[in-house]
Amino acid sequence: MRDIELYRPIIGPDGLDQLYRLAALSKAKKVVMVNSTKDGGGVAEILHRLVPLLCQLGIDCSWQTIEADNAFFEITKSMHNAMQGKKINFSAPALAHYLDINKANADRLNLEADIVVIHDPQPLALISYVKKGKAKWVWRCHIDTSKPELSLWKFFKSHLLRYDASIYSIAKFSRQLAHPQYIIPPSIDPLSEKNRDLEVSYIDKVLSGYSIKKDKPILLQVSRFDKFKDPVGVIEAYRLVKKELDCQLILAGGTASDDPEGALVLKEVKDKAQGDPDIHILSLAPGSNLEINALQRSADVIIQKSTKEGFGLVVTEAMYKGKPVIGGAAGGITIQIQNHHTGFLVHSPEGAAYRIRYILNRDKIRMDMGIAAKEYVRTNFLITRHLRDYLALFYILNNMNKNIIYV
Repeated sequence: MRDIELYRPIIGPDGLDQLYRLAALSKAKKVVMVNSTKDGGGVAEILHRLVPLLCQLGIDCSWQTIEADNAFFEITKSMHNAMQGKKINFSAPALAHYLDINKANADRLNLEADIVVIHDPQPLALISYVKKGKAKWVWRCHIDTSKPELSLWKFFKSHLLRYDASIYSIAKFSRQLAHPQYIIPPSIDPLSEKNRDLEVSYIDKVLSGYSIKKDKPILLQVSRFDKFKDPVGVIEAYRLVKKELDCQLILAGGTASDDPEGALVLKEVKDKAQGDPDIHILSLAPGSNLEINALQRSADVIIQKSTKEGFGLVVTEAMYKGKPVIGGAAGGITIQIQNHHTGFLVHSPEGAAYRIRYILNRDKIRMDMGIAAKEYVRTNFLITRHLRDYLALFYILNNMNKNIIYV
């Protein structure tokens, strides 16, 4: 059985048949996805599943990544932060190095396709160094660009003018551009190692392997060690809760190859947690998906206290496991957590602590929120919906300026 057929019981025969019908409209088309890394972060995780499933539906889809040195990734990490509002000035040599790496990759990569989808700022300038021809180029932005550093936005916009369309995770991230813009939220795969059901014995084995006992409530945040994920703020919230309720905190994460700041943030977190045996800091290797799954299923409350967030797939993952989530009122978290229904949105460590105590003291509310959270994800944020959105977009791109009615 092809993997795509395994989703039939989850989305029903009508949902799967719709995917087949949409795919038939673009079967002769070649699609290339390009991003900065195959390991670490939500973009790579999505593409690992999305690309093979598109191929199973008959789309000739491939995935390529750029090659770059550490200096490039240090520059693009700063660009990532600046696109999310941090005031950073970029020198002429830094911008020149960014362009040089894009040019070198344009010469190296095979970008001959009907549709080229470029993910995030790192490879954005590729389009300026290729013969575009009749191909449709799409910039897929996964970060919050609602208030970017304006000089950097102007720099990127000079390249974006060559694109045929842009995709954003939520509407408020979009910017004024001459080409069409589309909203496609990210998704999770319910059948992946990170989200499939697990035996209780395996969950207990994972906890034991990290010397974590289930003798007190578990608070958990899973995310890269990134300042915008605010792991230090999570520790502050935990300590406020600890004054009234005995509990433990797990901060589980890792680093991505295109994020050179991760090690520095991890050190800051370890310094902040020093001396507290109830704070477990887990630096997970790439591909630790079953372990993350087990940790999420073991937690009583899951936190994602981001101060800036593109979407925050870890929130979706937690909700799909029937867990209420306390999340920072930032970016895509705000369209996942229905405040007071599937979890709580907060703005500070104090607010997070208040909501953690509220949930831990109310078992029925915690269970009801978890049930509502899982259903909300099932109907809105599974990979089958993501496939449908991309297939619809491919058809639109090849029929631009035409009236389209599809039933």
